[in-house]
Amino acid sequence: MLIWGSFIVLIIIFLALDLGVFHKHEHVIKTKEASIWTAIWVTVAFSFSGVIYWLFSSGLIDNPTGLTPNNAVLKYITGYLIELSLSIDNVFVIAVIFGAFKIPPIYQHRVLFWGILGAIVFRALMIVFGVALITKFEWVIYVFGVFLLYTAFKMLRSDESKFDPKNSFVFKRLKKIYPITATLNGHDFFVKRMGVTAATPLFVALVIIELTDILFALDSIPAILAITADPFIVFSSNILAILGLRSMYFLISRMLEKFRYINYSLVVILAFVGLKMLFTHHIEIPEWVSLTVISVSLIVGIITSLLIPEDKATK
Repeated sequence: MLIWGSFIVLIIIFLALDLGVFHKHEHVIKTKEASIWTAIWVTVAFSFSGVIYWLFSSGLIDNPTGLTPNNAVLKYITGYLIELSLSIDNVFVIAVIFGAFKIPPIYQHRVLFWGILGAIVFRALMIVFGVALITKFEWVIYVFGVFLLYTAFKMLRSDESKFDPKNSFVFKRLKKIYPITATLNGHDFFVKRMGVTAATPLFVALVIIELTDILFALDSIPAILAITADPFIVFSSNILAILGLRSMYFLISRMLEKFRYINYSLVVILAFVGLKMLFTHHIEIPEWVSLTVISVSLIVGIITSLLIPEDKATK
């Protein structure tokens, strides 16, 4: 419990420094700043693999799956890359939500901060229950495998451009439950006018982003559970990927149109992980193979998007 407590305290310190020091004053985050912060979060995440090696080699943490230190590091890095790659789809939806509710760039970091804080809590609960299910009922891994294959197929057939947050079930229900104002009031989530407290578009965007992240977690949590059922590796790789989501959003949200084929990369990754789950008790796939498939899929998607002009892609 000491290791878990220390990791959670570390995350709290990161979040406090982020909002209370580095982003104390609201400002529009430019591409250069986003690039620097993305590099910092990625460096922190990869550096944490050294901590993983130390924990598993020293025996300071429970090792229910019997991982060697080297294998633990490979599983951690693979899990982190899966979470990071699946976050790209999340970035697209967040951009659509901010656009629909006309959230100015200066307030977007504030919304994402509280959104990611909530995402950490919800994902922690989902990881605990997911690991418990797989540990107690081994057949659940087949259910997760089929679900990931279905998700990959649905992602291949879907048209994300049709997503409209203002027509979503969440927005319609929220309007019936709580008063909503159409105008912003600085960075406030609520405003009181004529004795009535109403939610601003900032709060509405926050709620929809939060619930959307839970839906994305239904894909990402089973995906990482296909790599390992070790709770600490699943939790740490997932949370460190989430912490880098804000800077990654400001970095790639302006370039989403250029990465038109990334969606196919995510389909390949989900399909591969789903098949790995279905054949987990029949075929042992080395971690370096999983790491290679994920890395190559992302690289091919990015390179293809950059090399094929948009006019040729649409013909």
